[in-house]
Amino acid sequence: MISPNVTEVVFLIGLVAAAGVCGLLLVTLTTDRQLWPPGEKTRVYYLHWTLVWLFNGSLLIVAVLDWNAWLLPRPGTLVAGVVLAVVGTVIFLRSASVMQSDETMGVTGELYTDGPYAYSRNPQYVGMIVGIVGFALFVNSVWFAMLAAAHVGWVLLLPRAEEPHLREEYGGAYEQYTETVPRFVGVHTARVVVAGRSARD
Repeated sequence: MISPNVTEVVFLIGLVAAAGVCGLLLVTLTTDRQLWPPGEKTRVYYLHWTLVWLFNGSLLIVAVLDWNAWLLPRPGTLVAGVVLAVVGTVIFLRSASVMQSDETMGVTGELYTDGPYAYSRNPQYVGMIVGIVGFALFVNSVWFAMLAAAHVGWVLLLPRAEEPHLREEYGGAYEQYTETVPRFVGVHTARVVVAGRSARD
């Protein structure tokens, strides 16, 4: 039998990694230093992604060690979790496929406004949030749920840290984009979905 202390240690490692990512974002948001996005592969770039992969590893290990140890009712949350996890993953992968890999990881590239980016300025982040909520329901672990909450917290901070850089990089084109397309999802998202369905019918 695995000691519960192992799960707690792995959880704490993930929490520290999440705090590190949030720290980089908060420095960007509250000072004149732009730590995220780095724009190129700097030391901050490698620090950020080391923390992210450390967090992801902790999340995976906690999911295995503490699987189904919480009190969420089954099988309802299991089914809901699978559906949300699949939907979130599909949204994320579809959105990420539009960009080059470096651009999805904070390296400056082009401004994307078509495809999934016509619905949301940050469809990858929407997919992450939907997906991690689904995985939390699926795993049914209080430790995992707390890590998932930390993940959602930093994902909500990411676009706010990135937007000043995007405004500086793309100027009026980005300003015009922000006027019509929401940061995550909104009324515009629903309108584009409805318009797309009407065009197909």
